[in-house]
Amino acid sequence: MYGRKSFQQNKRPLPKRNSLTSEVYFRVKGFRMRLWHYELLHRLPSKQLLGLHKECCALRGLAWGRKHKTVQYVFSYSRSRLFAYHVLVMEEMAGRGYRVDPLWRNPFYRGRRAPSDSPETFGDDRGHYPEHGDEYLKECIENLRQKGIELESG
Repeated sequence: MYGRKSFQQNKRPLPKRNSLTSEVYFRVKGFRMRLWHYELLHRLPSKQLLGLHKECCALRGLAWGRKHKTVQYVFSYSRSRLFAYHVLVMEEMAGRGYRVDPLWRNPFYRGRRAPSDSPETFGDDRGHYPEHGDEYLKECIENLRQKGIELESG
């Protein structure tokens, strides 16, 4: 569809949530979501990176603002911060040879079913999430380790 490697949504059901408190989840139509620490993006396995792209698309789209106790912090900031995070994900994907629909590069695009954003509601808040600090980084690494994923240094 978009080239040699193209992102395809996985329609398989996700496993039940485990008891780890380090996972940041958001539930949208049966999908469980987590936002990985931004410093891990270049070290994530492809499966986790592609899943993260899917999660960012959902959060930017119709899932924006839906209450959930574990990722409520995302909605405390403007959509521009989520867009900036999503750009980092898309850049990592491009570096690995994946091609993302160019519509997602538009900061006001929210998916096919969601209305586009406007500059008035978008905001100008592009820093990293303060919640993604050193402790959260350690929790994410431990979470991956418990899934059998050992990250390479770098």
